[in-house]
Amino acid sequence: MIRIEAAWLATTPLDMRAGTDTALARVIAVFGAAHPHHAYLFANKRANRIKILVHDGIGIWLAARRLHQGKFIWPLAGGANLQLQRQQLDALVMGLPWQRLADGGVISVV
Repeated sequence: MIRIEAAWLATTPLDMRAGTDTALARVIAVFGAAHPHHAYLFANKRANRIKILVHDGIGIWLAARRLHQGKFIWPLAGGANLQLQRQQLDALVMGLPWQRLADGGVISVV
């Protein structure tokens, strides 16, 4: 299991042909550094694919996920990058509405 202490979502799209080195360079450009046990998430322009880069303290992991139907819920490009809670990260990777899980899953808007 890969330990993830913090997750960061980049609003700027990433070309999904990017490999580990290109994704790492983008993390450093967008977030300033790749911190150990942090996950950095990027989507393509259509938001139907994501890549997650994780620095585990020793090396780099790069994972990709593609939805066959629908798209990931992603903030508009050019907006502020976001820090996600663990529950939000889990929901996002599953393709669920992650932004509704703020504050521990409390429903505040109907």
